[in-house]
Amino acid sequence: MSELSIHRIGLGTDLHRLEPGGPLRIGGVDIPFDKHAAGHSDGDVVLHAVTDALLGAFGLPDIGERFPDTDLAYKGADSRGLLKLVLDDVRTRGHAVAQVDLVIHAERPKLTGFKDAIRMCLADILDLPPDRVGIKAKTGEGLDAVGRGEAIACTAIVGLTAGSPVK
Repeated sequence: MSELSIHRIGLGTDLHRLEPGGPLRIGGVDIPFDKHAAGHSDGDVVLHAVTDALLGAFGLPDIGERFPDTDLAYKGADSRGLLKLVLDDVRTRGHAVAQVDLVIHAERPKLTGFKDAIRMCLADILDLPPDRVGIKAKTGEGLDAVGRGEAIACTAIVGLTAGSPVK
């Protein structure tokens, strides 16, 4: 596989409170769980962190400014669509996603059995081969809101290259 020249990088984070009633959407995948992420849209911390990373790579306003929770048009929005809108902006600026790497912070549910589905969903949305999507899952070891099972979070970094998507 050829090496890519990274022209821009972006870092994104997101955190959502967990509330009763599932499923829990993570990385575009609905995971059976007794809680869901509270949010104006679908509360998908992975897609929100990746979206923020893409916006940050160009010094653009964050996801909260781009898709404000005061705008009813985004109430219950599917975050896959929001990410695709930002991805269109990336392409308009002459860039493509070359790599994404992320860490999902969740005490529960255990995500080992869902990482491949999340990777494939992200690869599909971002038009990347799956080996350019890194996914790790970490618990909070019983500490802070994540560790107590009150929240879920994600940190993502993206590398962008000039030109067309990498396949």
